[in-house]
Amino acid sequence: MPASVRRVFKTKWFHKAAKAASITDADLCDAARQLTRGQGVDPGGNVWKKRLDKNRQCGIVLNKVGRSWIFVFLFAKRDRDNIDERELRGFRRLAADFDGRTDAEIAKLLELNELVEICSG
Repeated sequence: MPASVRRVFKTKWFHKAAKAASITDADLCDAARQLTRGQGVDPGGNVWKKRLDKNRQCGIVLNKVGRSWIFVFLFAKRDRDNIDERELRGFRRLAADFDGRTDAEIAKLLELNELVEICSG
């Protein structure tokens, strides 16, 4: 389980999806704190699933081990039960990519608005 969270991010795509679902940054920061305590589903490979919006939505969250959470995908539980194995493999590859990124590379993604930082600490 990750030690402590320093930073929480969302992708540009997730930002739009969360806004459409009325999920606030405060909701996401709270979810990240819960994930840090192990309150989520861990399918492995630094990919986590977290229920959001009173269990109506499910977020896919990547963990940059012990350093940050990155919200990357959101789906309504009424539309689908889960992600499939192919999608999970893709999220695991993405998690490995993020885990290998330097602080400078993360800063560049923030500068390009590909990532949005929503809280830290």
